[in-house]
Amino acid sequence: MRILIAEDEPHLSRQLASALTDAGYAVDCALDGERADFLGATESYDAVVLDLGLPKMDGLTILRRWRDAGLSMPVLVLTARDSWHEKVRGIDGGADDYVAKPFQMEEVLARLRALIRRASGQVSPELRAGAVVLDPRNARVTRDGVVVKLTSHEFRVLSYLMHHRGRVVPQSELTEHIYAQDFDRDSNTVEVFIARLRRKLGASFIETVRGLGYRIEADR
Repeated sequence: MRILIAEDEPHLSRQLASALTDAGYAVDCALDGERADFLGATESYDAVVLDLGLPKMDGLTILRRWRDAGLSMPVLVLTARDSWHEKVRGIDGGADDYVAKPFQMEEVLARLRALIRRASGQVSPELRAGAVVLDPRNARVTRDGVVVKLTSHEFRVLSYLMHHRGRVVPQSELTEHIYAQDFDRDSNTVEVFIARLRRKLGASFIETVRGLGYRIEADR
């Protein structure tokens, strides 16, 4: 799963990026509105953390541009604590939720998990497929109750497929959602991650739909 952080305060941006990376996400950062607008319009994200007070182009303008262009990724807006009108304008402009500064990092992570869960049509905070359970809160995977150790990229591949259970996910889509923008992306490595996941979770757990992509059955 991949997140865009649009925050102009470098220290806070680094804190958010570190926390999200530790939670198992691929993360891109934009320190100004023009960069955020460009990344949001040209890259694939599962959610965006958007500060409204960005330089060069404000967050509300960016948000409206994205929504006018039909971009539907969930957006969590960052606002000043006492600026209730910013919250209203953000929600009316197309934001899905907001957090007031200063905030607790756990609140941001929890709200992002909820936004991503709702966007993919999931109800439970834990993702289950047969004996496999993925807990986004702790970035942990178990099989029959036993913890399965995964690399960061293996976890991202599994998380994306689990969030989209029952749907065939093309290899190109997986590639877009497991790597940050500045990473040297190689779609062939997705096959390697899938092979490793099958060894750890069962040979038939992830189905290859020839010529189309990969699928985890919704009713395993």
